[in-house]
Formats: sequence, C-alpha cells, structure tokens
Amino acid sequence: MLVLVAIAGIWEVLVRFSIADVQFLPAPSEIAAAAQGEIFGGELVGRLIHTVGVTALGWGIASVIGVGLGLLLGLSPTAYRYSMTSFEVTRAIPPITFVPAALLIFGFSLKMELVLVIYGGIWPVLINTIGGVRSIAPELRDVGTMLRLSTPETIRKIVLPAAMPSVVVGLRLGLSLCLVLAVVAEMVGNPEGLGNGLIRARQALQPALMFVYVIAAGLLGVALNAGLRATARAFLPGNALKDVFAS
Repeated sequence: MLVLVAIAGIWEVLVRFSIADVQFLPAPSEIAAAAQGEIFGGELVGRLIHTVGVTALGWGIASVIGVGLGLLLGLSPTAYRYSMTSFEVTRAIPPITFVPAALLIFGFSLKMELVLVIYGGIWPVLINTIGGVRSIAPELRDVGTMLRLSTPETIRKIVLPAAMPSVVVGLRLGLSLCLVLAVVAEMVGNPEGLGNGLIRARQALQPALMFVYVIAAGLLGVALNAGLRATARAFLPGNALKDVFAS
C-alpha cells in the first residue's frame, strides 16, 4: 500500500510541475476528482454492475462446461485420445480474434459479449480439470471399485476432491480471463460496461475519466480474485489450499 501511495505522490509531482512532458497524462488528483463525479453521478456504478454481471454469468457457464468436459476427458482415455487434438487446435486461437466474427453474427449486443466471455473462460477450466483428474493415482480410483461405488459416487467422493486444487486454479485463471474479455467486448461491441466507458472517455478527450475506468477494471479484477480465494478457503481443506494458492 505504501508503494502505491509513493508512486501516486511521485506521479502527482511529475505532472503538476510539468517535469514529465507527456501529452494528456492527468495527475492522480484529477483522476480522483473525475472518479468522484462518476461515482456520485451513478455512471460508474451502473457500468460496473454490468461488467460484473456479464463476467460472473459467463464465468459460471464456462466453469460448468469446463469442469464437465474436463471430467469426461480426464476419466475416459478413449474420449481423451480422439478429441484432444481438436481441442488443442481450437484452444490455440486467441479468443480476441473471434470478436469480428461475433460482431457479425450477434451484432452490438450483450449476447456477443457473453458468447466471447464463455468461449474464452472455458479453456483454463477445461485444461486444469483434465490435468487434475489424470494426475490422480490409480490406487485412489481403485478405492471406489473396492467400495463398490457407482460412477457418479466415485466422481463426487473421490475424483473431484482429489482434483479440486487443479480445478480451482483453472477457475481462478478463467475468472481473470472472463473479466478481460468482457472489458474488450465492451470496448468494441457493446454500448455498456467499463470497457465502453473507457472508450467513450477516450473519444471525448477526457484522460482523467479514462484512467478512472482503467483503475476500476483493475480493482474489479482484484476483488473478484479475492472473493474466489475466500470461497476456496471456506470450502477446501488446508492441504488443498496450499496447492491452490502456491500456483
């Protein structure tokens, strides 16, 4: 925290006394004043709620799909053998490159943003779930056979708990990527959210307001990650937490 305060102080001095000759670089005090106006005017809060909603919904759907497919591919050698090449080729395509195609198909809409967020968020969850399931010791799976557990019971009582550290890492990565994609989609194809607010501020030549939205997006990412960490701490045992937060 002290480092951030020191950086803000140096930034203020450099801009205020024209030591740093950078065009359209506002001082932290100007950014704070712009943030105050946006917050009390309700504009920032409304855009923040939109971005949070799209990110959370897209991440939730992507997590369900990613974990489900990850369990299937991790538990079935046949499914893994015949599908992973296709998944790897598709995964190598950066999600941002699908923005023009999504715009053509869905137009400037919430649906376009949500599709892009879901597509990008699936991959970290899927890959980490597959890795976690395939890394489970065969002896541990044999426990389910010995206890005559059904397949759903084996997955719920043995496979998922053992693979959970890897799954949570994938969920964390997917959440961060979903937020990034939501902001990018708002910048180019949805007239709502933090990304659109940032672009509007740039077009209006309001650099202080533009930095407000940049900082808001960064703080939102920190808050979402902290929320997921707190949830993991509440539901995962201590040993699993060490694996999750060491990554």
